Amino acid sequence: MLRGVGHVPRLKAGLAALGAAFAVSAAAAAAAETPALRYLPPTAVIAAEEARQGVASDGEAIYVADNSTIGKYAASDGTAIARFEGDPARFPHLNSCTLAGGRLVCASSNYPAVPHRGTVEFFDPATLAHTGSRVLPENPGSLTVMDWHGGHWWAVFANYDAKGGMPGKDHRQTLIARLSGDFAVEREYRLPASVLARIAPKSISGAGWSENGCLYLTGHDKPEVYVMQLPGDGDVLVHAGTFATASFGQAIDIDPARPDLLWSIDRRSRRVFASVLPACGEQP
Repeated sequence: MLRGVGHVPRLKAGLAALGAAFAVSAAAAAAAETPALRYLPPTAVIAAEEARQGVASDGEAIYVADNSTIGKYAASDGTAIARFEGDPARFPHLNSCTLAGGRLVCASSNYPAVPHRGTVEFFDPATLAHTGSRVLPENPGSLTVMDWHGGHWWAVFANYDAKGGMPGKDHRQTLIARLSGDFAVEREYRLPASVLARIAPKSISGAGWSENGCLYLTGHDKPEVYVMQLPGDGDVLVHAGTFATASFGQAIDIDPARPDLLWSIDRRSRRVFASVLPACGEQP
């Protein structure tokens, strides 16, 4: 398990000084780009060469995803534990992962190809052996997220203005969907204008639910996390706030052993960050 707030795990040899310098520069960049936002500084930094698409945590280890590879590292000190290397033709674009039902569950897409084709890929979290795959019956966008919350699967179907986009659609058609246990879409939610304006022309790359009902979303390349809640009526999510972070987009996860801990990546430096989240509902 990750040790107390303020502890920075041991980085790979020769990278400790660079990691510290990067955290400072990333913080400055985030503050410069989003000066009005409350900043969530990283309390832990781990180097991981797979840090290009996203990260998941089981409370003891982190699982870092690239397009066709996954690396497993100890959350306490960054020690490499296991690695999955998939055929890029079979796994062209692993986007995000989460731990659910004793399995590592990953959202995979055919991005940037169209029409969109999403699959859910299953792995043994102990060994990272691939154990199964499920083709989604519906694809109203490019599948970037698969998460489990409140007895349902939750997916993000991304739409883009240019590369990877479908004719007649753009980022405004991005959907957050509640799915059945069999991965059929049950209900769709849309993003409010306040979030759409910040993610344009890209979409949502990461999502994670807190235990008490906040949904945290990240875009593709901005150092921000959006705090969302389900609406009382209608299909537009409620934008409760925005935080600045050191990581520039991509997939995130909430630590199951520390529900106030957000894991994220920075693909520029191939780093994984842990940041402490304020209480759900607390104003940024």
